[in-house]
Amino acid sequence: MASIIVDRLSKVYPVAIKEPGFQGTLKHFFQRTYKEINAVRDVSFEIQAGEIVGFLGANGAGKTTTLKMLSGLIHPSTGTVRVAGHIPFKRETAFLKQITLVMGQKQQLIWDLPALDSLKINAAVYGLSDRTAELRIQELAEMLSIQHKLTQPIRKLSLGERMKAELLAALIHEPQVLFLDEPTLGLDVNAQVAVRQFLREYNQRFNATILLTSHYMADITALCNRVLVINQGQLIYDGNLNGLVDRFSPCREVNVEFKHIYPRHKLEAYAEVREVEGASARFLVTQELLTKTVSQILGELEVVDLSITDPPIDDIIGQVFQSGNAETLVTS
Repeated sequence: MASIIVDRLSKVYPVAIKEPGFQGTLKHFFQRTYKEINAVRDVSFEIQAGEIVGFLGANGAGKTTTLKMLSGLIHPSTGTVRVAGHIPFKRETAFLKQITLVMGQKQQLIWDLPALDSLKINAAVYGLSDRTAELRIQELAEMLSIQHKLTQPIRKLSLGERMKAELLAALIHEPQVLFLDEPTLGLDVNAQVAVRQFLREYNQRFNATILLTSHYMADITALCNRVLVINQGQLIYDGNLNGLVDRFSPCREVNVEFKHIYPRHKLEAYAEVREVEGASARFLVTQELLTKTVSQILGELEVVDLSITDPPIDDIIGQVFQSGNAETLVTS
């Protein structure tokens, strides 16, 4: 059953144009002219209940605008959206009790109060009884390993602990649809891992649907089998993460450890050299030349070890953003 249904969704913003100089300022004041900015253009997709889907795109690609339309914060210009059976921008109580929107570095907890006090306020907003609130706070706090920090003021918590508390506050009403916009932004590696583990456990325990944006590709590779890629407001890929690699990465990385140190210019005669460190080198080789190149390296150089891998997912996503257009759309 589809938890999120998006059909030809678009958002257009009118932006005032101001000419330079005093005359431009006067004209802008009395007779403004506008141009239209297409933040999101004709986007369609469905997400089934219980799926964790990555939502990728460069800054300004339209990710946050899309999440705001899905959560009902802004009204779409055209197209239709249904989330958990509701039309988001109507902001019905039944809808709001089933969704949550978490934006990294956006704080909802009160800075000088203990986290527990803010959580009780959130519970009251959602109409939870004291007993229900207590049980949910206890359960989520144990999942997040933050139960011993809830009596401290928010300002005394580390960034990772504050993010955990923010997640607890956002999930206290046990939503079934989670919109997460950079939830690990600015966190150290250990805190990022903890948040990922929590999201995976929450998804498994409550069968929650999660749409996740992140610039940390480790978040995506750890949690998402399916990804959506948006570029300049258009959806250019919807499918398996491995399929994204196959589609947009015509090259493979060849990692070689040599018996001796070879000069870089000698190695460059075989393929594009990405990195040389001591007696090890990393080559980028096209699929068509892979067999020939590997054979030449093995036959002409003294090799201790050789492995072939896909390029880092970050590099592949970068290629998608640089070349992405509507014609490259792939669906699962």
